[in-house]
Amino acid sequence: MSTPPTRPLAAAPRRGYPPPMANKRDRQGAIREIIAARDVESQEELRRLLKQRGWAVTQSTLSRDLREMRIARVPGSGGAARYELTGGAHDDRPPLAALLPHLYTQIDGVGELVVLHTLPGGAQPIGVALDAEEWPEILGSVAGDDTVLVVCRSAAARERVARRLRDIAGAP
Repeated sequence: MSTPPTRPLAAAPRRGYPPPMANKRDRQGAIREIIAARDVESQEELRRLLKQRGWAVTQSTLSRDLREMRIARVPGSGGAARYELTGGAHDDRPPLAALLPHLYTQIDGVGELVVLHTLPGGAQPIGVALDAEEWPEILGSVAGDDTVLVVCRSAAARERVARRLRDIAGAP
C-alpha cells in the first residue's frame, strides 16, 4: 500500500484581528485625534498617549506614521515644539513652504553640497519635505536632528538650490 503524498499545512487564518491596513488606518486616525486635541511635544509623549488608547507602537512605526501623514514638529507658542499636520485640506501650501520659514536657521555649502541648518528636531521634516519636492538639481538628502545635507548635481545647481531655499525661508 502506498501512502498519500503529504502537503505542508497551511497557516490557519488569524481570527479576531483586523487586517494590517485597518490597524494602520485606525492607528493613524488615533494619532490625528491626539494631535488635534492637544499639543504633543515628543514622539515619546505621543507613544504614551497612544498606549493609553490601546495602541502599543514602536518608535520606528510611529516615525513612519508621522512621515506618511506629513506630521512634523514645528515651533509652538512659548518656544516649545509640537507636532502638527503639515499637509491636507486646511493647508494648500507645499509642506516645504509651510515648514522652512519656521525651522530654518542658516544655509551654507561647498562644491555640490548644501548644508541646511534648522532648529533642533527640524531637519527630519525639512528633509522629507525637500525630497517630496523632487527638484531636478538634487540627487538626494540626509537629515539629522538639526542639519540637512543636500547633494546637488553640480556647483551651479547648489547655488540655485541654496538661493531657492533662502527665498522659501524668507532669509537674506
